[in-house]
Amino acid sequence: QVQLAESGGGSVQAGGSLRLSCVASGYTSSDYCLAWFRQAPGKGREGVASFDSDGTTSYADSVKGRFTVSRDNAKNTLYLQMDSLKPEDTAVYYCASEPGSWCGAHFTYWGQGTQVTVSS
Repeated sequence: QVQLAESGGGSVQAGGSLRLSCVASGYTSSDYCLAWFRQAPGKGREGVASFDSDGTTSYADSVKGRFTVSRDNAKNTLYLQMDSLKPEDTAVYYCASEPGSWCGAHFTYWGQGTQVTVSS
C-alpha cells in the first residue's frame, strides 16, 4: 500500500520561505510521478508542481520563479521549496502520486495535507 506523508508547513510572513517534504512509502521502484497540489479556503484544488520519474518538472504559472520542486529517489522524497511567499499562497498543500513514468491528470494516492499560512 502506497502512503504519502507531508511535512514542513507552517506560518510565515509575506516574502518568507518554507520547504515542504513528502515521503512516499510502499513503492518498489522509482517509476512513479509525484506532485504538489493546494487548496485554499473556499476554492478548488489547484496543481502546483510535478516531478516525473524521468526528471521532468512542471509548475503552475502562479508559482513559476518562486517555487522549486525537487526529488530524492534514494529517500523516496519530494520537496517543494517555496520562496517569496504571498498571502495568496495560503492553502493546505497536498502531495499526490501516480504509478508510471509521467505525471498526468489522475492521481491515485494522496497525502493528508499540510497547512501553509502566509500573513501580510
